Amino acid sequence: MRNRIGGRSPAASGIPRGVWGGTTGDYARLVTSETIDEPFDSALFRERIQRVLDDFVDEQALRLTPLGPDAAALVAEAHRSVSGGKRFRAAFCYWGFRAVAPVGPEEETALLRACAALELLHASALVHDDYMDASDTRRGRPATHRAFEAAHREAGWRGSPTQYGAAAAILLGDLLLTWADELLRRCGFGWDRVGPALDVFDLCRSEVVAGQFLDVSVQARGRADVETAMTVLRYKSAKYSIERPLHVGASLAGAHNGVLEELSAFGLPLGEAFQLRDDQLGVFGDPDVTGKPAGDDLAEGKRTVLVALALDAVPEEQAALLQRSLGTDLSPDQVEELRAVIRGSGADAQVEGVIDELARLALVALDRSAVRDDARHALRALASAATARVL
Repeated sequence: MRNRIGGRSPAASGIPRGVWGGTTGDYARLVTSETIDEPFDSALFRERIQRVLDDFVDEQALRLTPLGPDAAALVAEAHRSVSGGKRFRAAFCYWGFRAVAPVGPEEETALLRACAALELLHASALVHDDYMDASDTRRGRPATHRAFEAAHREAGWRGSPTQYGAAAAILLGDLLLTWADELLRRCGFGWDRVGPALDVFDLCRSEVVAGQFLDVSVQARGRADVETAMTVLRYKSAKYSIERPLHVGASLAGAHNGVLEELSAFGLPLGEAFQLRDDQLGVFGDPDVTGKPAGDDLAEGKRTVLVALALDAVPEEQAALLQRSLGTDLSPDQVEELRAVIRGSGADAQVEGVIDELARLALVALDRSAVRDDARHALRALASAATARVL
């Protein structure tokens, strides 16, 4: 398989040397049955984060009651948007704090509220992302823009149902983004802790928005080499999914720059592995697991690392088929045909190798860091959960 895109090796894109030629299995040997035992009750943690989010949205609903039933409908959709999910970002924020310091009983509620702010940011990004990608579903239910579009149509209102749904999605995403900032500011810690955490959060939000625009531009141009696809992946998802949540939590605990750098050495490669796994799921995932139609990323025309590698490796005729099929309404048979092209290119196996190697590099960095031992144990478990999701 060729590894060079546009005359440059994938390593030139910032992917660590050796990753693209790496073999699978090293990561599995590092993550033993002992290390993946959960160090805390993750189900209970998710329940507590959900309770924080529900209480916060209920508080906002009361404040918006004077605006009447339209605002109530928007808040009801906000409730749905923040329901469910793995809560990885909240968990990495939580253990970013505990990597630096223990959590006292009086700090637990404040920390959970800060962690939940990352989930509001995530919900905002998903609402906007679904609209920009013209996705029909999210977690097995209609995407926000589709839900409001249907409500407009059923009510027989004037104007365009599609435009109404788009407006609702834009406004709900903005509202959730505003709430994320508010929840972190009012989490319960003093300003001496919240201020540094907000500095990280500000950078995180800028990275997400700029990364999303990179993605939109790549789709519009209809081409992306591995370097470009990795840049989009890093800034649209990898940083805000793991590295920045770790930084927010650590900053709340009073971490200095050296600790943040150690957490980056762990969090950034792990975040890239996390998103590469998501890209695999977007093509090969089970709809019952992902909540999205089969091959959804192909129908949306996503120019992922997986697609870039496949285009570089397949014969010209198959590359032309993949190029003209991306971003079109695909039948189940067409999805299977494109999956076969990608598998035949070896790109999926190569990406699996990259996921393994990036996760291995993350764990090596974690083992070398000066984080607290309970956090090290928990972060290893989270690394396994984030990268070993079932296809």
